[in-house]
Amino acid sequence: MGQKRSKRPTRLTPSPSPSASSSSFDLASPDRPFDNILNFRDVGRSINEFSGDKILKEGILFRSARLDDASERDRHRLIDDINLSTIIDLRSNTEHELATRRRQNSISLHSSEDSRISQTGERRHLLDLLGVQRHFISLTGRAFERLLLWRLDWYNFIKVLSLLASGYRKDAIKLIAAQVMKPCGLIGLAQDTLDSSRSEIRDIFSVLTKDGSYPILIHCTQGKDRTGLIIMLLLLLVSEATTPSIPLTAIASDYTKSEAELRPDLDSLMKEITDIGLDEEFAKTPSGFTEAIKSYLDMKYGGARGYLLSIGCEEGNIEKVRKRLLFN
Repeated sequence: MGQKRSKRPTRLTPSPSPSASSSSFDLASPDRPFDNILNFRDVGRSINEFSGDKILKEGILFRSARLDDASERDRHRLIDDINLSTIIDLRSNTEHELATRRRQNSISLHSSEDSRISQTGERRHLLDLLGVQRHFISLTGRAFERLLLWRLDWYNFIKVLSLLASGYRKDAIKLIAAQVMKPCGLIGLAQDTLDSSRSEIRDIFSVLTKDGSYPILIHCTQGKDRTGLIIMLLLLLVSEATTPSIPLTAIASDYTKSEAELRPDLDSLMKEITDIGLDEEFAKTPSGFTEAIKSYLDMKYGGARGYLLSIGCEEGNIEKVRKRLLFN
């Protein structure tokens, strides 16, 4: 669901801060880090730099982890420097509820932070970005959840339903994680997402077809696996009918960057992972992930384009998105 886009305000100029003046990096550099947004990068620049060639447009497609803790300077940079138009948030309702709780706890300790958080609806954790349209599309939605449930044996299936009915959602998630998600691994779960989250991916692609959506940022909680899968699908699409094509090693490199980019928040990431019953393997970017996803798309759907056609995307819109991302 998208939020209505309001007229973009005139350029905001942040007042100097001690942290800004004492930074060791060049504030004019497009690659300078954000204060509190992890795993952020320009996908076009990432691919072009690895490839040593201008294959993709830069400054139109971005990826990151959640924006919830962004500083005021981060907010100004998204609006003024990047001129962000659209955000696609891939998180689930449960993740939004947890993030809201986390933000409320933070506000109770630091009441001055409240002014930069959106007060719209119940999602008080969201960064207030005037003029930026938001689309909330839970990539691992109901169909994905049903697929995981049906993978349980009857005993654990009934146990999960009982836990959910009794209000023990966290315990139910832990059981599903132990019995289904861990054995599947990140590669298996990504393949399951492609198969089950067809309507969600079609909705994401619908946003990408609109000219007014760019520059666009796609993110989930960590910006690693769900975000990585959508970005990978787009890059494989572009690569299928492009000369020069995007090297598979460049696509893999963009995905694997996330592991190092998230290292500053590793303790928090590990807590979130272990809290739902998963292990340290889910904090990594597994070797062969990109190659496995490409092979799966090729064998089952005839490639990224074939996959998008199979989920109901129109040929003309697929080509429109492909040309939008290409440098030439």
